Amino acid sequence: MSDEEWAARGIELIAIAFVDNAGLTRAKSIPVARAAVAGQRGVGSPFAFAIFQGNDGMATATGFEATGDTRVVPDLDRLTGGLDGWGWAPGDIYDPSGERWPFCTRGFLQRMVERAAEAGFEVRMAFEHEWYAEHDHGAPAHHAPAYSLPATAEAGAYMREVLHRLANHGVVVEQIHPEYSPGQMEVSVGVQDALTASDHCVVTRHAIRTAWPATGIRPSFSPLPKADGLGNGCHLHFSVWRDGENLFGADPEHPQGLTTVGQSFLAGVLDELPGLTALSCASPISYRRLGPNRWSGAYGCWGTENREAALRFIEGSWAARPGAANAELKVLDASGNPYLVAGAVIAAGLAGVGGKLELPEPVQIEPSRVAAERGLERLPETLSTAADALEGSSLLADALGSSLHEAIVAVRRGEDAAAAAMDDDQLFAYYRWRY
Repeated sequence: MSDEEWAARGIELIAIAFVDNAGLTRAKSIPVARAAVAGQRGVGSPFAFAIFQGNDGMATATGFEATGDTRVVPDLDRLTGGLDGWGWAPGDIYDPSGERWPFCTRGFLQRMVERAAEAGFEVRMAFEHEWYAEHDHGAPAHHAPAYSLPATAEAGAYMREVLHRLANHGVVVEQIHPEYSPGQMEVSVGVQDALTASDHCVVTRHAIRTAWPATGIRPSFSPLPKADGLGNGCHLHFSVWRDGENLFGADPEHPQGLTTVGQSFLAGVLDELPGLTALSCASPISYRRLGPNRWSGAYGCWGTENREAALRFIEGSWAARPGAANAELKVLDASGNPYLVAGAVIAAGLAGVGGKLELPEPVQIEPSRVAAERGLERLPETLSTAADALEGSSLLADALGSSLHEAIVAVRRGEDAAAAAMDDDQLFAYYRWRY
C-alpha cells in the first residue's frame, strides 16, 4: 500500500510496536507519510531496550546501558487500524549494518517457526486474554455474578467497543465475556500461525487499551491487579500439524487422539516448563498469582481438561475433532513476551520430538493432592528461582542464543532485586497498570 492508501483508511500516525525482554510492549510512532521510508530504513532505538526491566530500570550487569543503536523496521504488510487516526504495526529490530539484532524477540520466533517448517511441522496458536476493567471513578466494569447475563448487561457497551476495535485490527474474536471476579474480562481470539498469533496477542491488548478514552474504562493486564483479587492469565493454546493433519487429535488408537509425535512434542514442552516459566511469567507479581487451586498451573504436569495442570490437553468438541484438539499452556500471563513464549514452546516441542520423549501419565485431579505420590514438582515460586531455571536450561539457551538468553536472565534478576525493596502495597500499586 502507498502512504495515500494508508491515509485513506484513516491512519495519520503509526505505532511501531516491539516487545522487550521484560514483556512490556514498547513503541515508536511515526506520521503515516513516513511509513514507506521507515519500512526501508527503520527508526532509531537504543540498544538498552535489550536490558530494560518491567519497572523501566536497566539490568546493569550487562554493560549495555548507554552504548549502541538499533533500527526498528515496521512490518507494513501487517499494518492495521485507522480508528482515532492511529495505525499499528509490529516491528522487527536490526543493527545499523542491516543484520537482525540478536535481541529481537520477534526474530527469535521467526527462527523457531522456520526450524519447525524444516522439520515438516506447522504450529498453530491462539492467545486467550484476561484483564481487569475499571471505571475512571474506581468501580469495576461489572459487579454481578461470575460469567452471568447480568454481568454481561452491565459491561455490554464496553464489550461492544472492545469488539469494534479488535475488528479494526483484523483480530477474529471467538468469545468475549465477563469473567470470574468483579471487573475481570476475557476474550478468546481465532487460531493463526505462530507469528500472526503473537502479533495478535500484542495488538489485542493494544486495542483494549485504546478503548479507555472512548469508554472511561481502564484495563489492567497485571497478573494480579489487587492483592485480594483474582489473577489474570494469558493462556496459550497450540497444536502441531503435519501434511494437513493435527498431530494432537489424529490417532484413532489413542484415547484422546494424540499421535506418537504429538505426545513427544507435549513431553518436550512439559520437560522445559521450569525454564519456560521465566519467559511466560516475567513479573514479580506473576508469582503471587501462581499457586494450587487457582487454575494457574502451579505444578509441572499435564492432564486432559484439567485446569489445574500447567499443560492442559483439550480434545475439542465432538463436532470439531480432530482439528480442534489443542494444548493450553496455563502458566502464562501478560508479562510474558508472546514471541519468546511461542518460540520457546516450539523449540521445546521439537526437542521432545527429536528425542522421542514419552509423556508421563496425565494428572486428572488437583495436582497438589497427589504431588508426593506422583513425584510432581512445583514450578518456580519466585522470579529469582525462575531465572535460575532459565539459566540452567541448555535447550532454551541454544534456541534463544547466548546473548538473548543471558540478557533475559539478567533482566529477571534485576527486576527481582528491585521488587524486593518494595512492600506489598507498593508492589501491587506499581505493577497494576504496567501491563
